[in-house]
Amino acid sequence: MDQDTPRIGFVGLGNMARHHVDNLLDQDVEIAAGVDVVPEAREAFADDFGAETFEDVDAMCEVVDAAFVVTPNRFHEDAAVTILENDVALYQEKPLAHTLESAERIANAAADSDAIAMVGLHNRFNGGAEVLDAYRQEGRFGDVSHVEIEYVRRRGIPAIGTWFTDKSTAGGGSLIDIGVHAIDLGLHLAGHPDVVEVSGTARSEFGDRDDTADMDIWGTPDPDGVFDVDDSASAFFRGDDGTTFSLEVAWASNREPAQSVTVRGDDGGATLDLSSGETTIYEDGTAGIDHVSDAAIETKSRDAHAACQRAFLEGLRTGEQPERNTVEQALTVQQVIDGIYRSSEADAAVRLDE
Repeated sequence: MDQDTPRIGFVGLGNMARHHVDNLLDQDVEIAAGVDVVPEAREAFADDFGAETFEDVDAMCEVVDAAFVVTPNRFHEDAAVTILENDVALYQEKPLAHTLESAERIANAAADSDAIAMVGLHNRFNGGAEVLDAYRQEGRFGDVSHVEIEYVRRRGIPAIGTWFTDKSTAGGGSLIDIGVHAIDLGLHLAGHPDVVEVSGTARSEFGDRDDTADMDIWGTPDPDGVFDVDDSASAFFRGDDGTTFSLEVAWASNREPAQSVTVRGDDGGATLDLSSGETTIYEDGTAGIDHVSDAAIETKSRDAHAACQRAFLEGLRTGEQPERNTVEQALTVQQVIDGIYRSSEADAAVRLDE
């Protein structure tokens, strides 16, 4: 590999691939290859970026140093395992897979491979998240006891007939699509405890109705399409260190939208609002007179997607596994998602440590 100009390939040449390419064009990399089952997608990618295109992942692996997997969830495993077995570096879009079993096979392949691997859970690289993680590690919040996590849209359900609304392809709905980001960020800001128990409910209240407004529909609806996934979920889960987590996630909900995480400790706390970009620290004191204080944190402007990519490229150049966004951490997130779905089906809490 040319350490200075790594050759990058993509599996899946749709909109997400192009989003990643747009960021990578600012880096010293070569957009070398792409794989897609759709001939028109391959032709367009080759025309736009001068990349060699293939129908087969193995063939692509012969001409790249790293590959981004940006396919629908059900196809993550085949592509990721093939890439790792070829000892090509892997950047896997979230979630790790469409099922826990598939995610476990990817994790096993990553453990057996000499290549680095990273999962694109980019919110950890938000400027406010970086500050809060550093403050937690410094002990500013004391012992973190609870984390509140929300990723709630007022409206924003993918169109019926897209792969997002088909459980066999997506693996789930709002929980596995956007809840994955919320769970990951919450666990990250709590220091990644092992989750031992989950209680949750996943519901479908809006997606297959024609009598409710949806101003922000994603994609083109198919009147004969399938909608057999959740459009919201609520959950409570607990770490092995006693830290608890509450989760609200929705593609659609009759409430104010939110995308935030609140960390509560015995010495202080904080809220990161990803929608507004505001980060607030909550503390108290007794100097002068008993008081509480709120401090607004301002950080340098930063594109979290691009920062996540840069961390991957740094690992690629050094050969060192990135410490953040590891496959094992993404597997923990997948275990929580699976636990919420199982808890919802059983109408009872489920243990993850048995």
